[in-house]
Amino acid sequence: MAAERLVVIGGDATGMSAASQARRLKGPDELDIVAFERGHFSSYSACGIPYWVGGDVSDRDDLIARTPEEHRARAIDLRMRTEVTEIDVAGQRVRALDRDSGETYWTDFDKLVVATGARPVRPALPGMDAAGVHGVQTLDDGQALLDSLSRAPGRRAVVVGAGYIGVEMAEALLKHGFEVTVLNRGEQPMATLDPDMGRLVHDAMDGLGITTVNRAEVTKILTGADGRVTAVATNDASYPADVVVLGIGVEPETALARSAGLPVGPHGGLLTDLSMRVVGHDTIWAGGDCVEVLDLVAGRTRHIALGTHANKHGQIIGSNVGGGYGTFPGVVGTAVSKVCDLEIARTGLREKDARAVGLRYVTATIESTGRAGYYPGAEPMTVKMLAEYRTGRLLGVQIVGRDGAAKRVDIAAVALTAGMTVEQMTELDLGYAPPFSPVWDPVLVAARKAVQAVRAAGV
Repeated sequence: MAAERLVVIGGDATGMSAASQARRLKGPDELDIVAFERGHFSSYSACGIPYWVGGDVSDRDDLIARTPEEHRARAIDLRMRTEVTEIDVAGQRVRALDRDSGETYWTDFDKLVVATGARPVRPALPGMDAAGVHGVQTLDDGQALLDSLSRAPGRRAVVVGAGYIGVEMAEALLKHGFEVTVLNRGEQPMATLDPDMGRLVHDAMDGLGITTVNRAEVTKILTGADGRVTAVATNDASYPADVVVLGIGVEPETALARSAGLPVGPHGGLLTDLSMRVVGHDTIWAGGDCVEVLDLVAGRTRHIALGTHANKHGQIIGSNVGGGYGTFPGVVGTAVSKVCDLEIARTGLREKDARAVGLRYVTATIESTGRAGYYPGAEPMTVKMLAEYRTGRLLGVQIVGRDGAAKRVDIAAVALTAGMTVEQMTELDLGYAPPFSPVWDPVLVAARKAVQAVRAAGV
């Protein structure tokens, strides 16, 4: 009996995790695995690129978890620099293009995994393709940026966007000795936070010497006679730039899947069931940054591009393809980041998210420290908590601070996943010692204040 063939589109976190897990469960005589990757690298950490650019990670190859040669040694036919240009769902085959030779050919499949990831948002504005303007999504992008920094005629950098990538790249550019300006179209940086918490990030960035301009709508990139960027223009000003980094965000890379008729959701990501199988297609799975996932708090799908989810999706897909069983129930939207020594974290819903799904809520915001106040090195921390009106169900937590502030959000992530109320949270038995926490952990202090707000609102 001939082996089944699994075709994987995408050679990074989801795709190669799925291929590797399927191979663990089925040998080459049972399952033939062919994977296509259009870039130069496989199985690498895109999340680590800002830290490599900034010098915290010294070598690009440190970000690579497994090379193409290592995958091939495990009987996975990984074809690099090869892009899938068409999916024939009815015929169960894909058309591939070798980007080096120009050759095109068809490959049949019994089972297919779509792991095409996400693409950086790049507005169709004048000058966006000028020399010195960089998106940062792949290792190739990171190398191109480093090369550009070394060739830049001056030391002025503009970052367009103030989300996770924007603030991380602002720090990286600062470490290279650039004068950094961040142009943000929103009310405050880090739109994943409520504006009052984003203001804390803005203040900290100012203190680091990073200029943040809010409500700045970029209209074009200005260039010199040599075609290289010279400035970024907004609706009411112009900011000199020797290099520009785009940190506007990402969108699901689903053009290939859309053209094949696969279903997409309201945020542009592929729709899957709990087993990560594409809705309506028994032999096709999808995962990672190209899919939408269920928000367990809001009860609707959303697009979240994070390596944690991508790797889990790959493991689940590989198990199901290989004859095992796994499901992905959803997320609560946990994410952490930093700019220099300022740590930023969130999980669950923001105020506008709660309003969008018709939830009434109360908020509680507290200021505390990451250690006992008398212990050396205690740093301030602000925690904001949202709880459902009357029921007290935890809806979301945001944390901005230093000295281990960000990972405290994991307490809230567990509470959200468990469906706990803020009153139940106050009873959590958390670890305490002066070097690690005040006797009342800041998250529990916020929960106590949220309990009071819930009771007051219900009177």
